[in-house]
Amino acid sequence: MIDLLTIFVLAVFVGFEVVSKVSTILHTPLMSGANAIHGVILVGAILITGRAEGGPELALGLAAVFLATVNVVGGFVVTDRMLEMFKGHKR
Repeated sequence: MIDLLTIFVLAVFVGFEVVSKVSTILHTPLMSGANAIHGVILVGAILITGRAEGGPELALGLAAVFLATVNVVGGFVVTDRMLEMFKGHKR
């Protein structure tokens, strides 16, 4: 258990350092790629929830599906807003 916690904490620090060093011009393509990954996570959460056998498993699965859905929708909303900033204004 302590091994998994150590890996998680290290992954959080490394992820933060990597993402914070990305230049602003690359944020939109990275967000689009992240949305694709989150879509795969959502499909996985749905598949796992479909195989749930008990109440706690079903509750965790539904929570995973809900959070993954919020992540995908939020990612697309943010990407759309970022792309709107780069469009020229029509007169």
